[in-house]
Amino acid sequence: MNFIAWWIVACEIAFWVVIILGLTTRYIFKKNKLSIFFFALTPVIDLLLLALTSYDLYTGATATIAHGIAAIYIGVSVAYGKSMISWADSRFQYYILRKGEKPEHLRGREFSQNERKNLLRHYAAFLIGGSMLGLIIFLIKDPARTESLFAVLKIWGFVLAIDTAITASYFIWPKKDKATRIG
Repeated sequence: MNFIAWWIVACEIAFWVVIILGLTTRYIFKKNKLSIFFFALTPVIDLLLLALTSYDLYTGATATIAHGIAAIYIGVSVAYGKSMISWADSRFQYYILRKGEKPEHLRGREFSQNERKNLLRHYAAFLIGGSMLGLIIFLIKDPARTESLFAVLKIWGFVLAIDTAITASYFIWPKKDKATRIG
């Protein structure tokens, strides 16, 4: 694995560590201000990855798929960050603290609506990460050094198209509510 690939792994681990620290300090130690500090570190992790990726490319590295994945990571982190923290928060409260209701598995119209929201987040992530990839390709102005970034952008666009089709299918053939399921 190259330099950037290791940093992506480190940043993903750091993201979840600061989320767990934030939840632990909020609910176990009752330190709300300290938990906000930990949650505020999540964009700092993204900025660190952006700085490291930019520096690597600025110093003449040929872009790799890992550089493209760094842009995806940042786009996803920005677009999904709040919902990921909310997801982790509800599970922490139920499974660790044994408080609140069990997180429900959505069905029917609620499931479809939730998937539509996630698709919109995916589009936002694509716009953020794709813009970063496009800007890097534009600034480097060397197709030989950036061809893997363009490949990542094409694959991500294909994945987004598949996600769009799958989400549309949930509106055409929604998951049945438990009460209306046969069998």
